[in-house]
Amino acid sequence: MISTAPSCAILTPLSVKEARFYFYTLLFVTGNIAFPAICHLAPNGGPTLLPIYFFTLIAGYRFGWPAALATAILSPVANHFLTGMPPASMLSVILAKSILLAFFASTAARLFGLSLPAVALAVLGYQVTGGMAEWIITGSWTAALADFRVGLPGILFQLIGGYAVLRLLCRRD
Repeated sequence: MISTAPSCAILTPLSVKEARFYFYTLLFVTGNIAFPAICHLAPNGGPTLLPIYFFTLIAGYRFGWPAALATAILSPVANHFLTGMPPASMLSVILAKSILLAFFASTAARLFGLSLPAVALAVLGYQVTGGMAEWIITGSWTAALADFRVGLPGILFQLIGGYAVLRLLCRRD
């Protein structure tokens, strides 16, 4: 059911000149390393749950594009060097999708505030454009559609879980 509650003005952009920017970026990158590590304990957990994108969504929605972009770039790269995941062959695709999510999440927050349809727009926006980017990068339409075939639980988790976390953050303000 779509929320009819008034939209929350949750976006609080952080400047790279603020110490809080680095604190929260480190926190989100750590989340984007720990959450995938947990999800990869389950068979096919990464491709099914798409965990590396979750905290990028939160960063973009809460703190704007600079924090989201830093999270989007640092998370997959740090994950790759620390855990070997994502594999090098998928790193460019995941970076492209992460950067797109940073853009869509921060834009949705700025234009629409916090609502379930706005979060859905951010998630579906990066998934559709990210799928096109994956098609261009890999040349495989099948690979480009994998998030929609295999990753539907992850898309739904980003939508529902992301919205729930953002609502909690909104109530704290």
